[in-house]
Amino acid sequence: MKLTRQLRCAVLLTSIFLYTGIGLAAQRVLIPEPPALAAKAYFLTDFDSSKVLAEHNADERLAPASLTKIMTAYVAFQELMDGNISLEDRVTISEKAWKTLGSRMFIEVNKQVEVEKLLKGVIISSGNDASVALAEHIAGNESTFADLMNQTAERLGMFGTHFVNSMGLPSPDHYSTARDLATLTRALIRDFPEYYEWHAIREFSFNNITQQNRNKLLWRDSSVDGVKTGHTEGAGYCLVASAKKGDMRLISVVMGTKSTAARASQNQALLNYGFRFFVTQLLYTANEALARARIWKGQEKMLQLGLAEDLYVTVPRRYLNDLQAKTEVSGKIMAPVSQGDTLGTLAILLGEQVYRTEPLTALKEIPLGSFFRQMYDKALLFLE
Repeated sequence: MKLTRQLRCAVLLTSIFLYTGIGLAAQRVLIPEPPALAAKAYFLTDFDSSKVLAEHNADERLAPASLTKIMTAYVAFQELMDGNISLEDRVTISEKAWKTLGSRMFIEVNKQVEVEKLLKGVIISSGNDASVALAEHIAGNESTFADLMNQTAERLGMFGTHFVNSMGLPSPDHYSTARDLATLTRALIRDFPEYYEWHAIREFSFNNITQQNRNKLLWRDSSVDGVKTGHTEGAGYCLVASAKKGDMRLISVVMGTKSTAARASQNQALLNYGFRFFVTQLLYTANEALARARIWKGQEKMLQLGLAEDLYVTVPRRYLNDLQAKTEVSGKIMAPVSQGDTLGTLAILLGEQVYRTEPLTALKEIPLGSFFRQMYDKALLFLE
């Protein structure tokens, strides 16, 4: 796209400002306020850039109800990937799983059910019984499975979250935040795309009983492909939703609304706001050469710098072509240099505002040069 080509030209000239578009030095970036929702907490973020587009009480610890099952599924998917379980495993249903209160898949005690069916029972039917059966199969008991959930939460950076069960039944020590649930959902979509597709399935039949997915946005909006509903008396009505239009994916979290209709409509309002007023752009790919810098006393004279990961930015739609790029290289670079060493900074600016910064890293290793090369460069440095 035009913007990407402009920014690429900008960063190839290092250590100076180069501007694309008109520039916004004398302007304020204008964007409507996000909708105010009747919910305990909400959060809207872009999947690729992690840009937060709307939030309210995003770090308040709240009862997540069946939103817990997003983590139950994540842990199970990780066990599948690691080869510790398989979709074909037949799980013997315990009396505890069979007796579990709340929403159910309607599994029967002492019967055997495949892991794949239990996972779909968790994701589509929101089966508490299926969640317990999976937890017992993976970890032996639900308490140990909760330990796995908490270890995974810590690894993902969900520092406002703690689980004591696999399905979300109320407990004072069972809580999460809107921000953490968005973090978890992003990881789920990123790490297990082949299984994430199950979250878009509208109904599931088991034991001659067909249940519809409680996420009503799957029927109302073709861009929505997940994720999970939740409800208890204390938690209220909750929904984590994700939708994709073109190359842009958003994740919205709404917790503590008063009805099934409210949780759907208020997630829809967040998604509509994000897609209407913002756009996400891939600016640079990982390991793409964005700048060249002089390296002293090395086997080579020039070093290419780039980014360790793809760089996406989410900006107000009307200002996409007004982005600016600035690069700075960290003084004089001396060999040896290891691949991945941070040696500069790339800043993306919107007017005078620094919108995003990323480290520029060495794209290859440059060892020390010969004795002659080192002495020659030493002399040049002395003369500067």
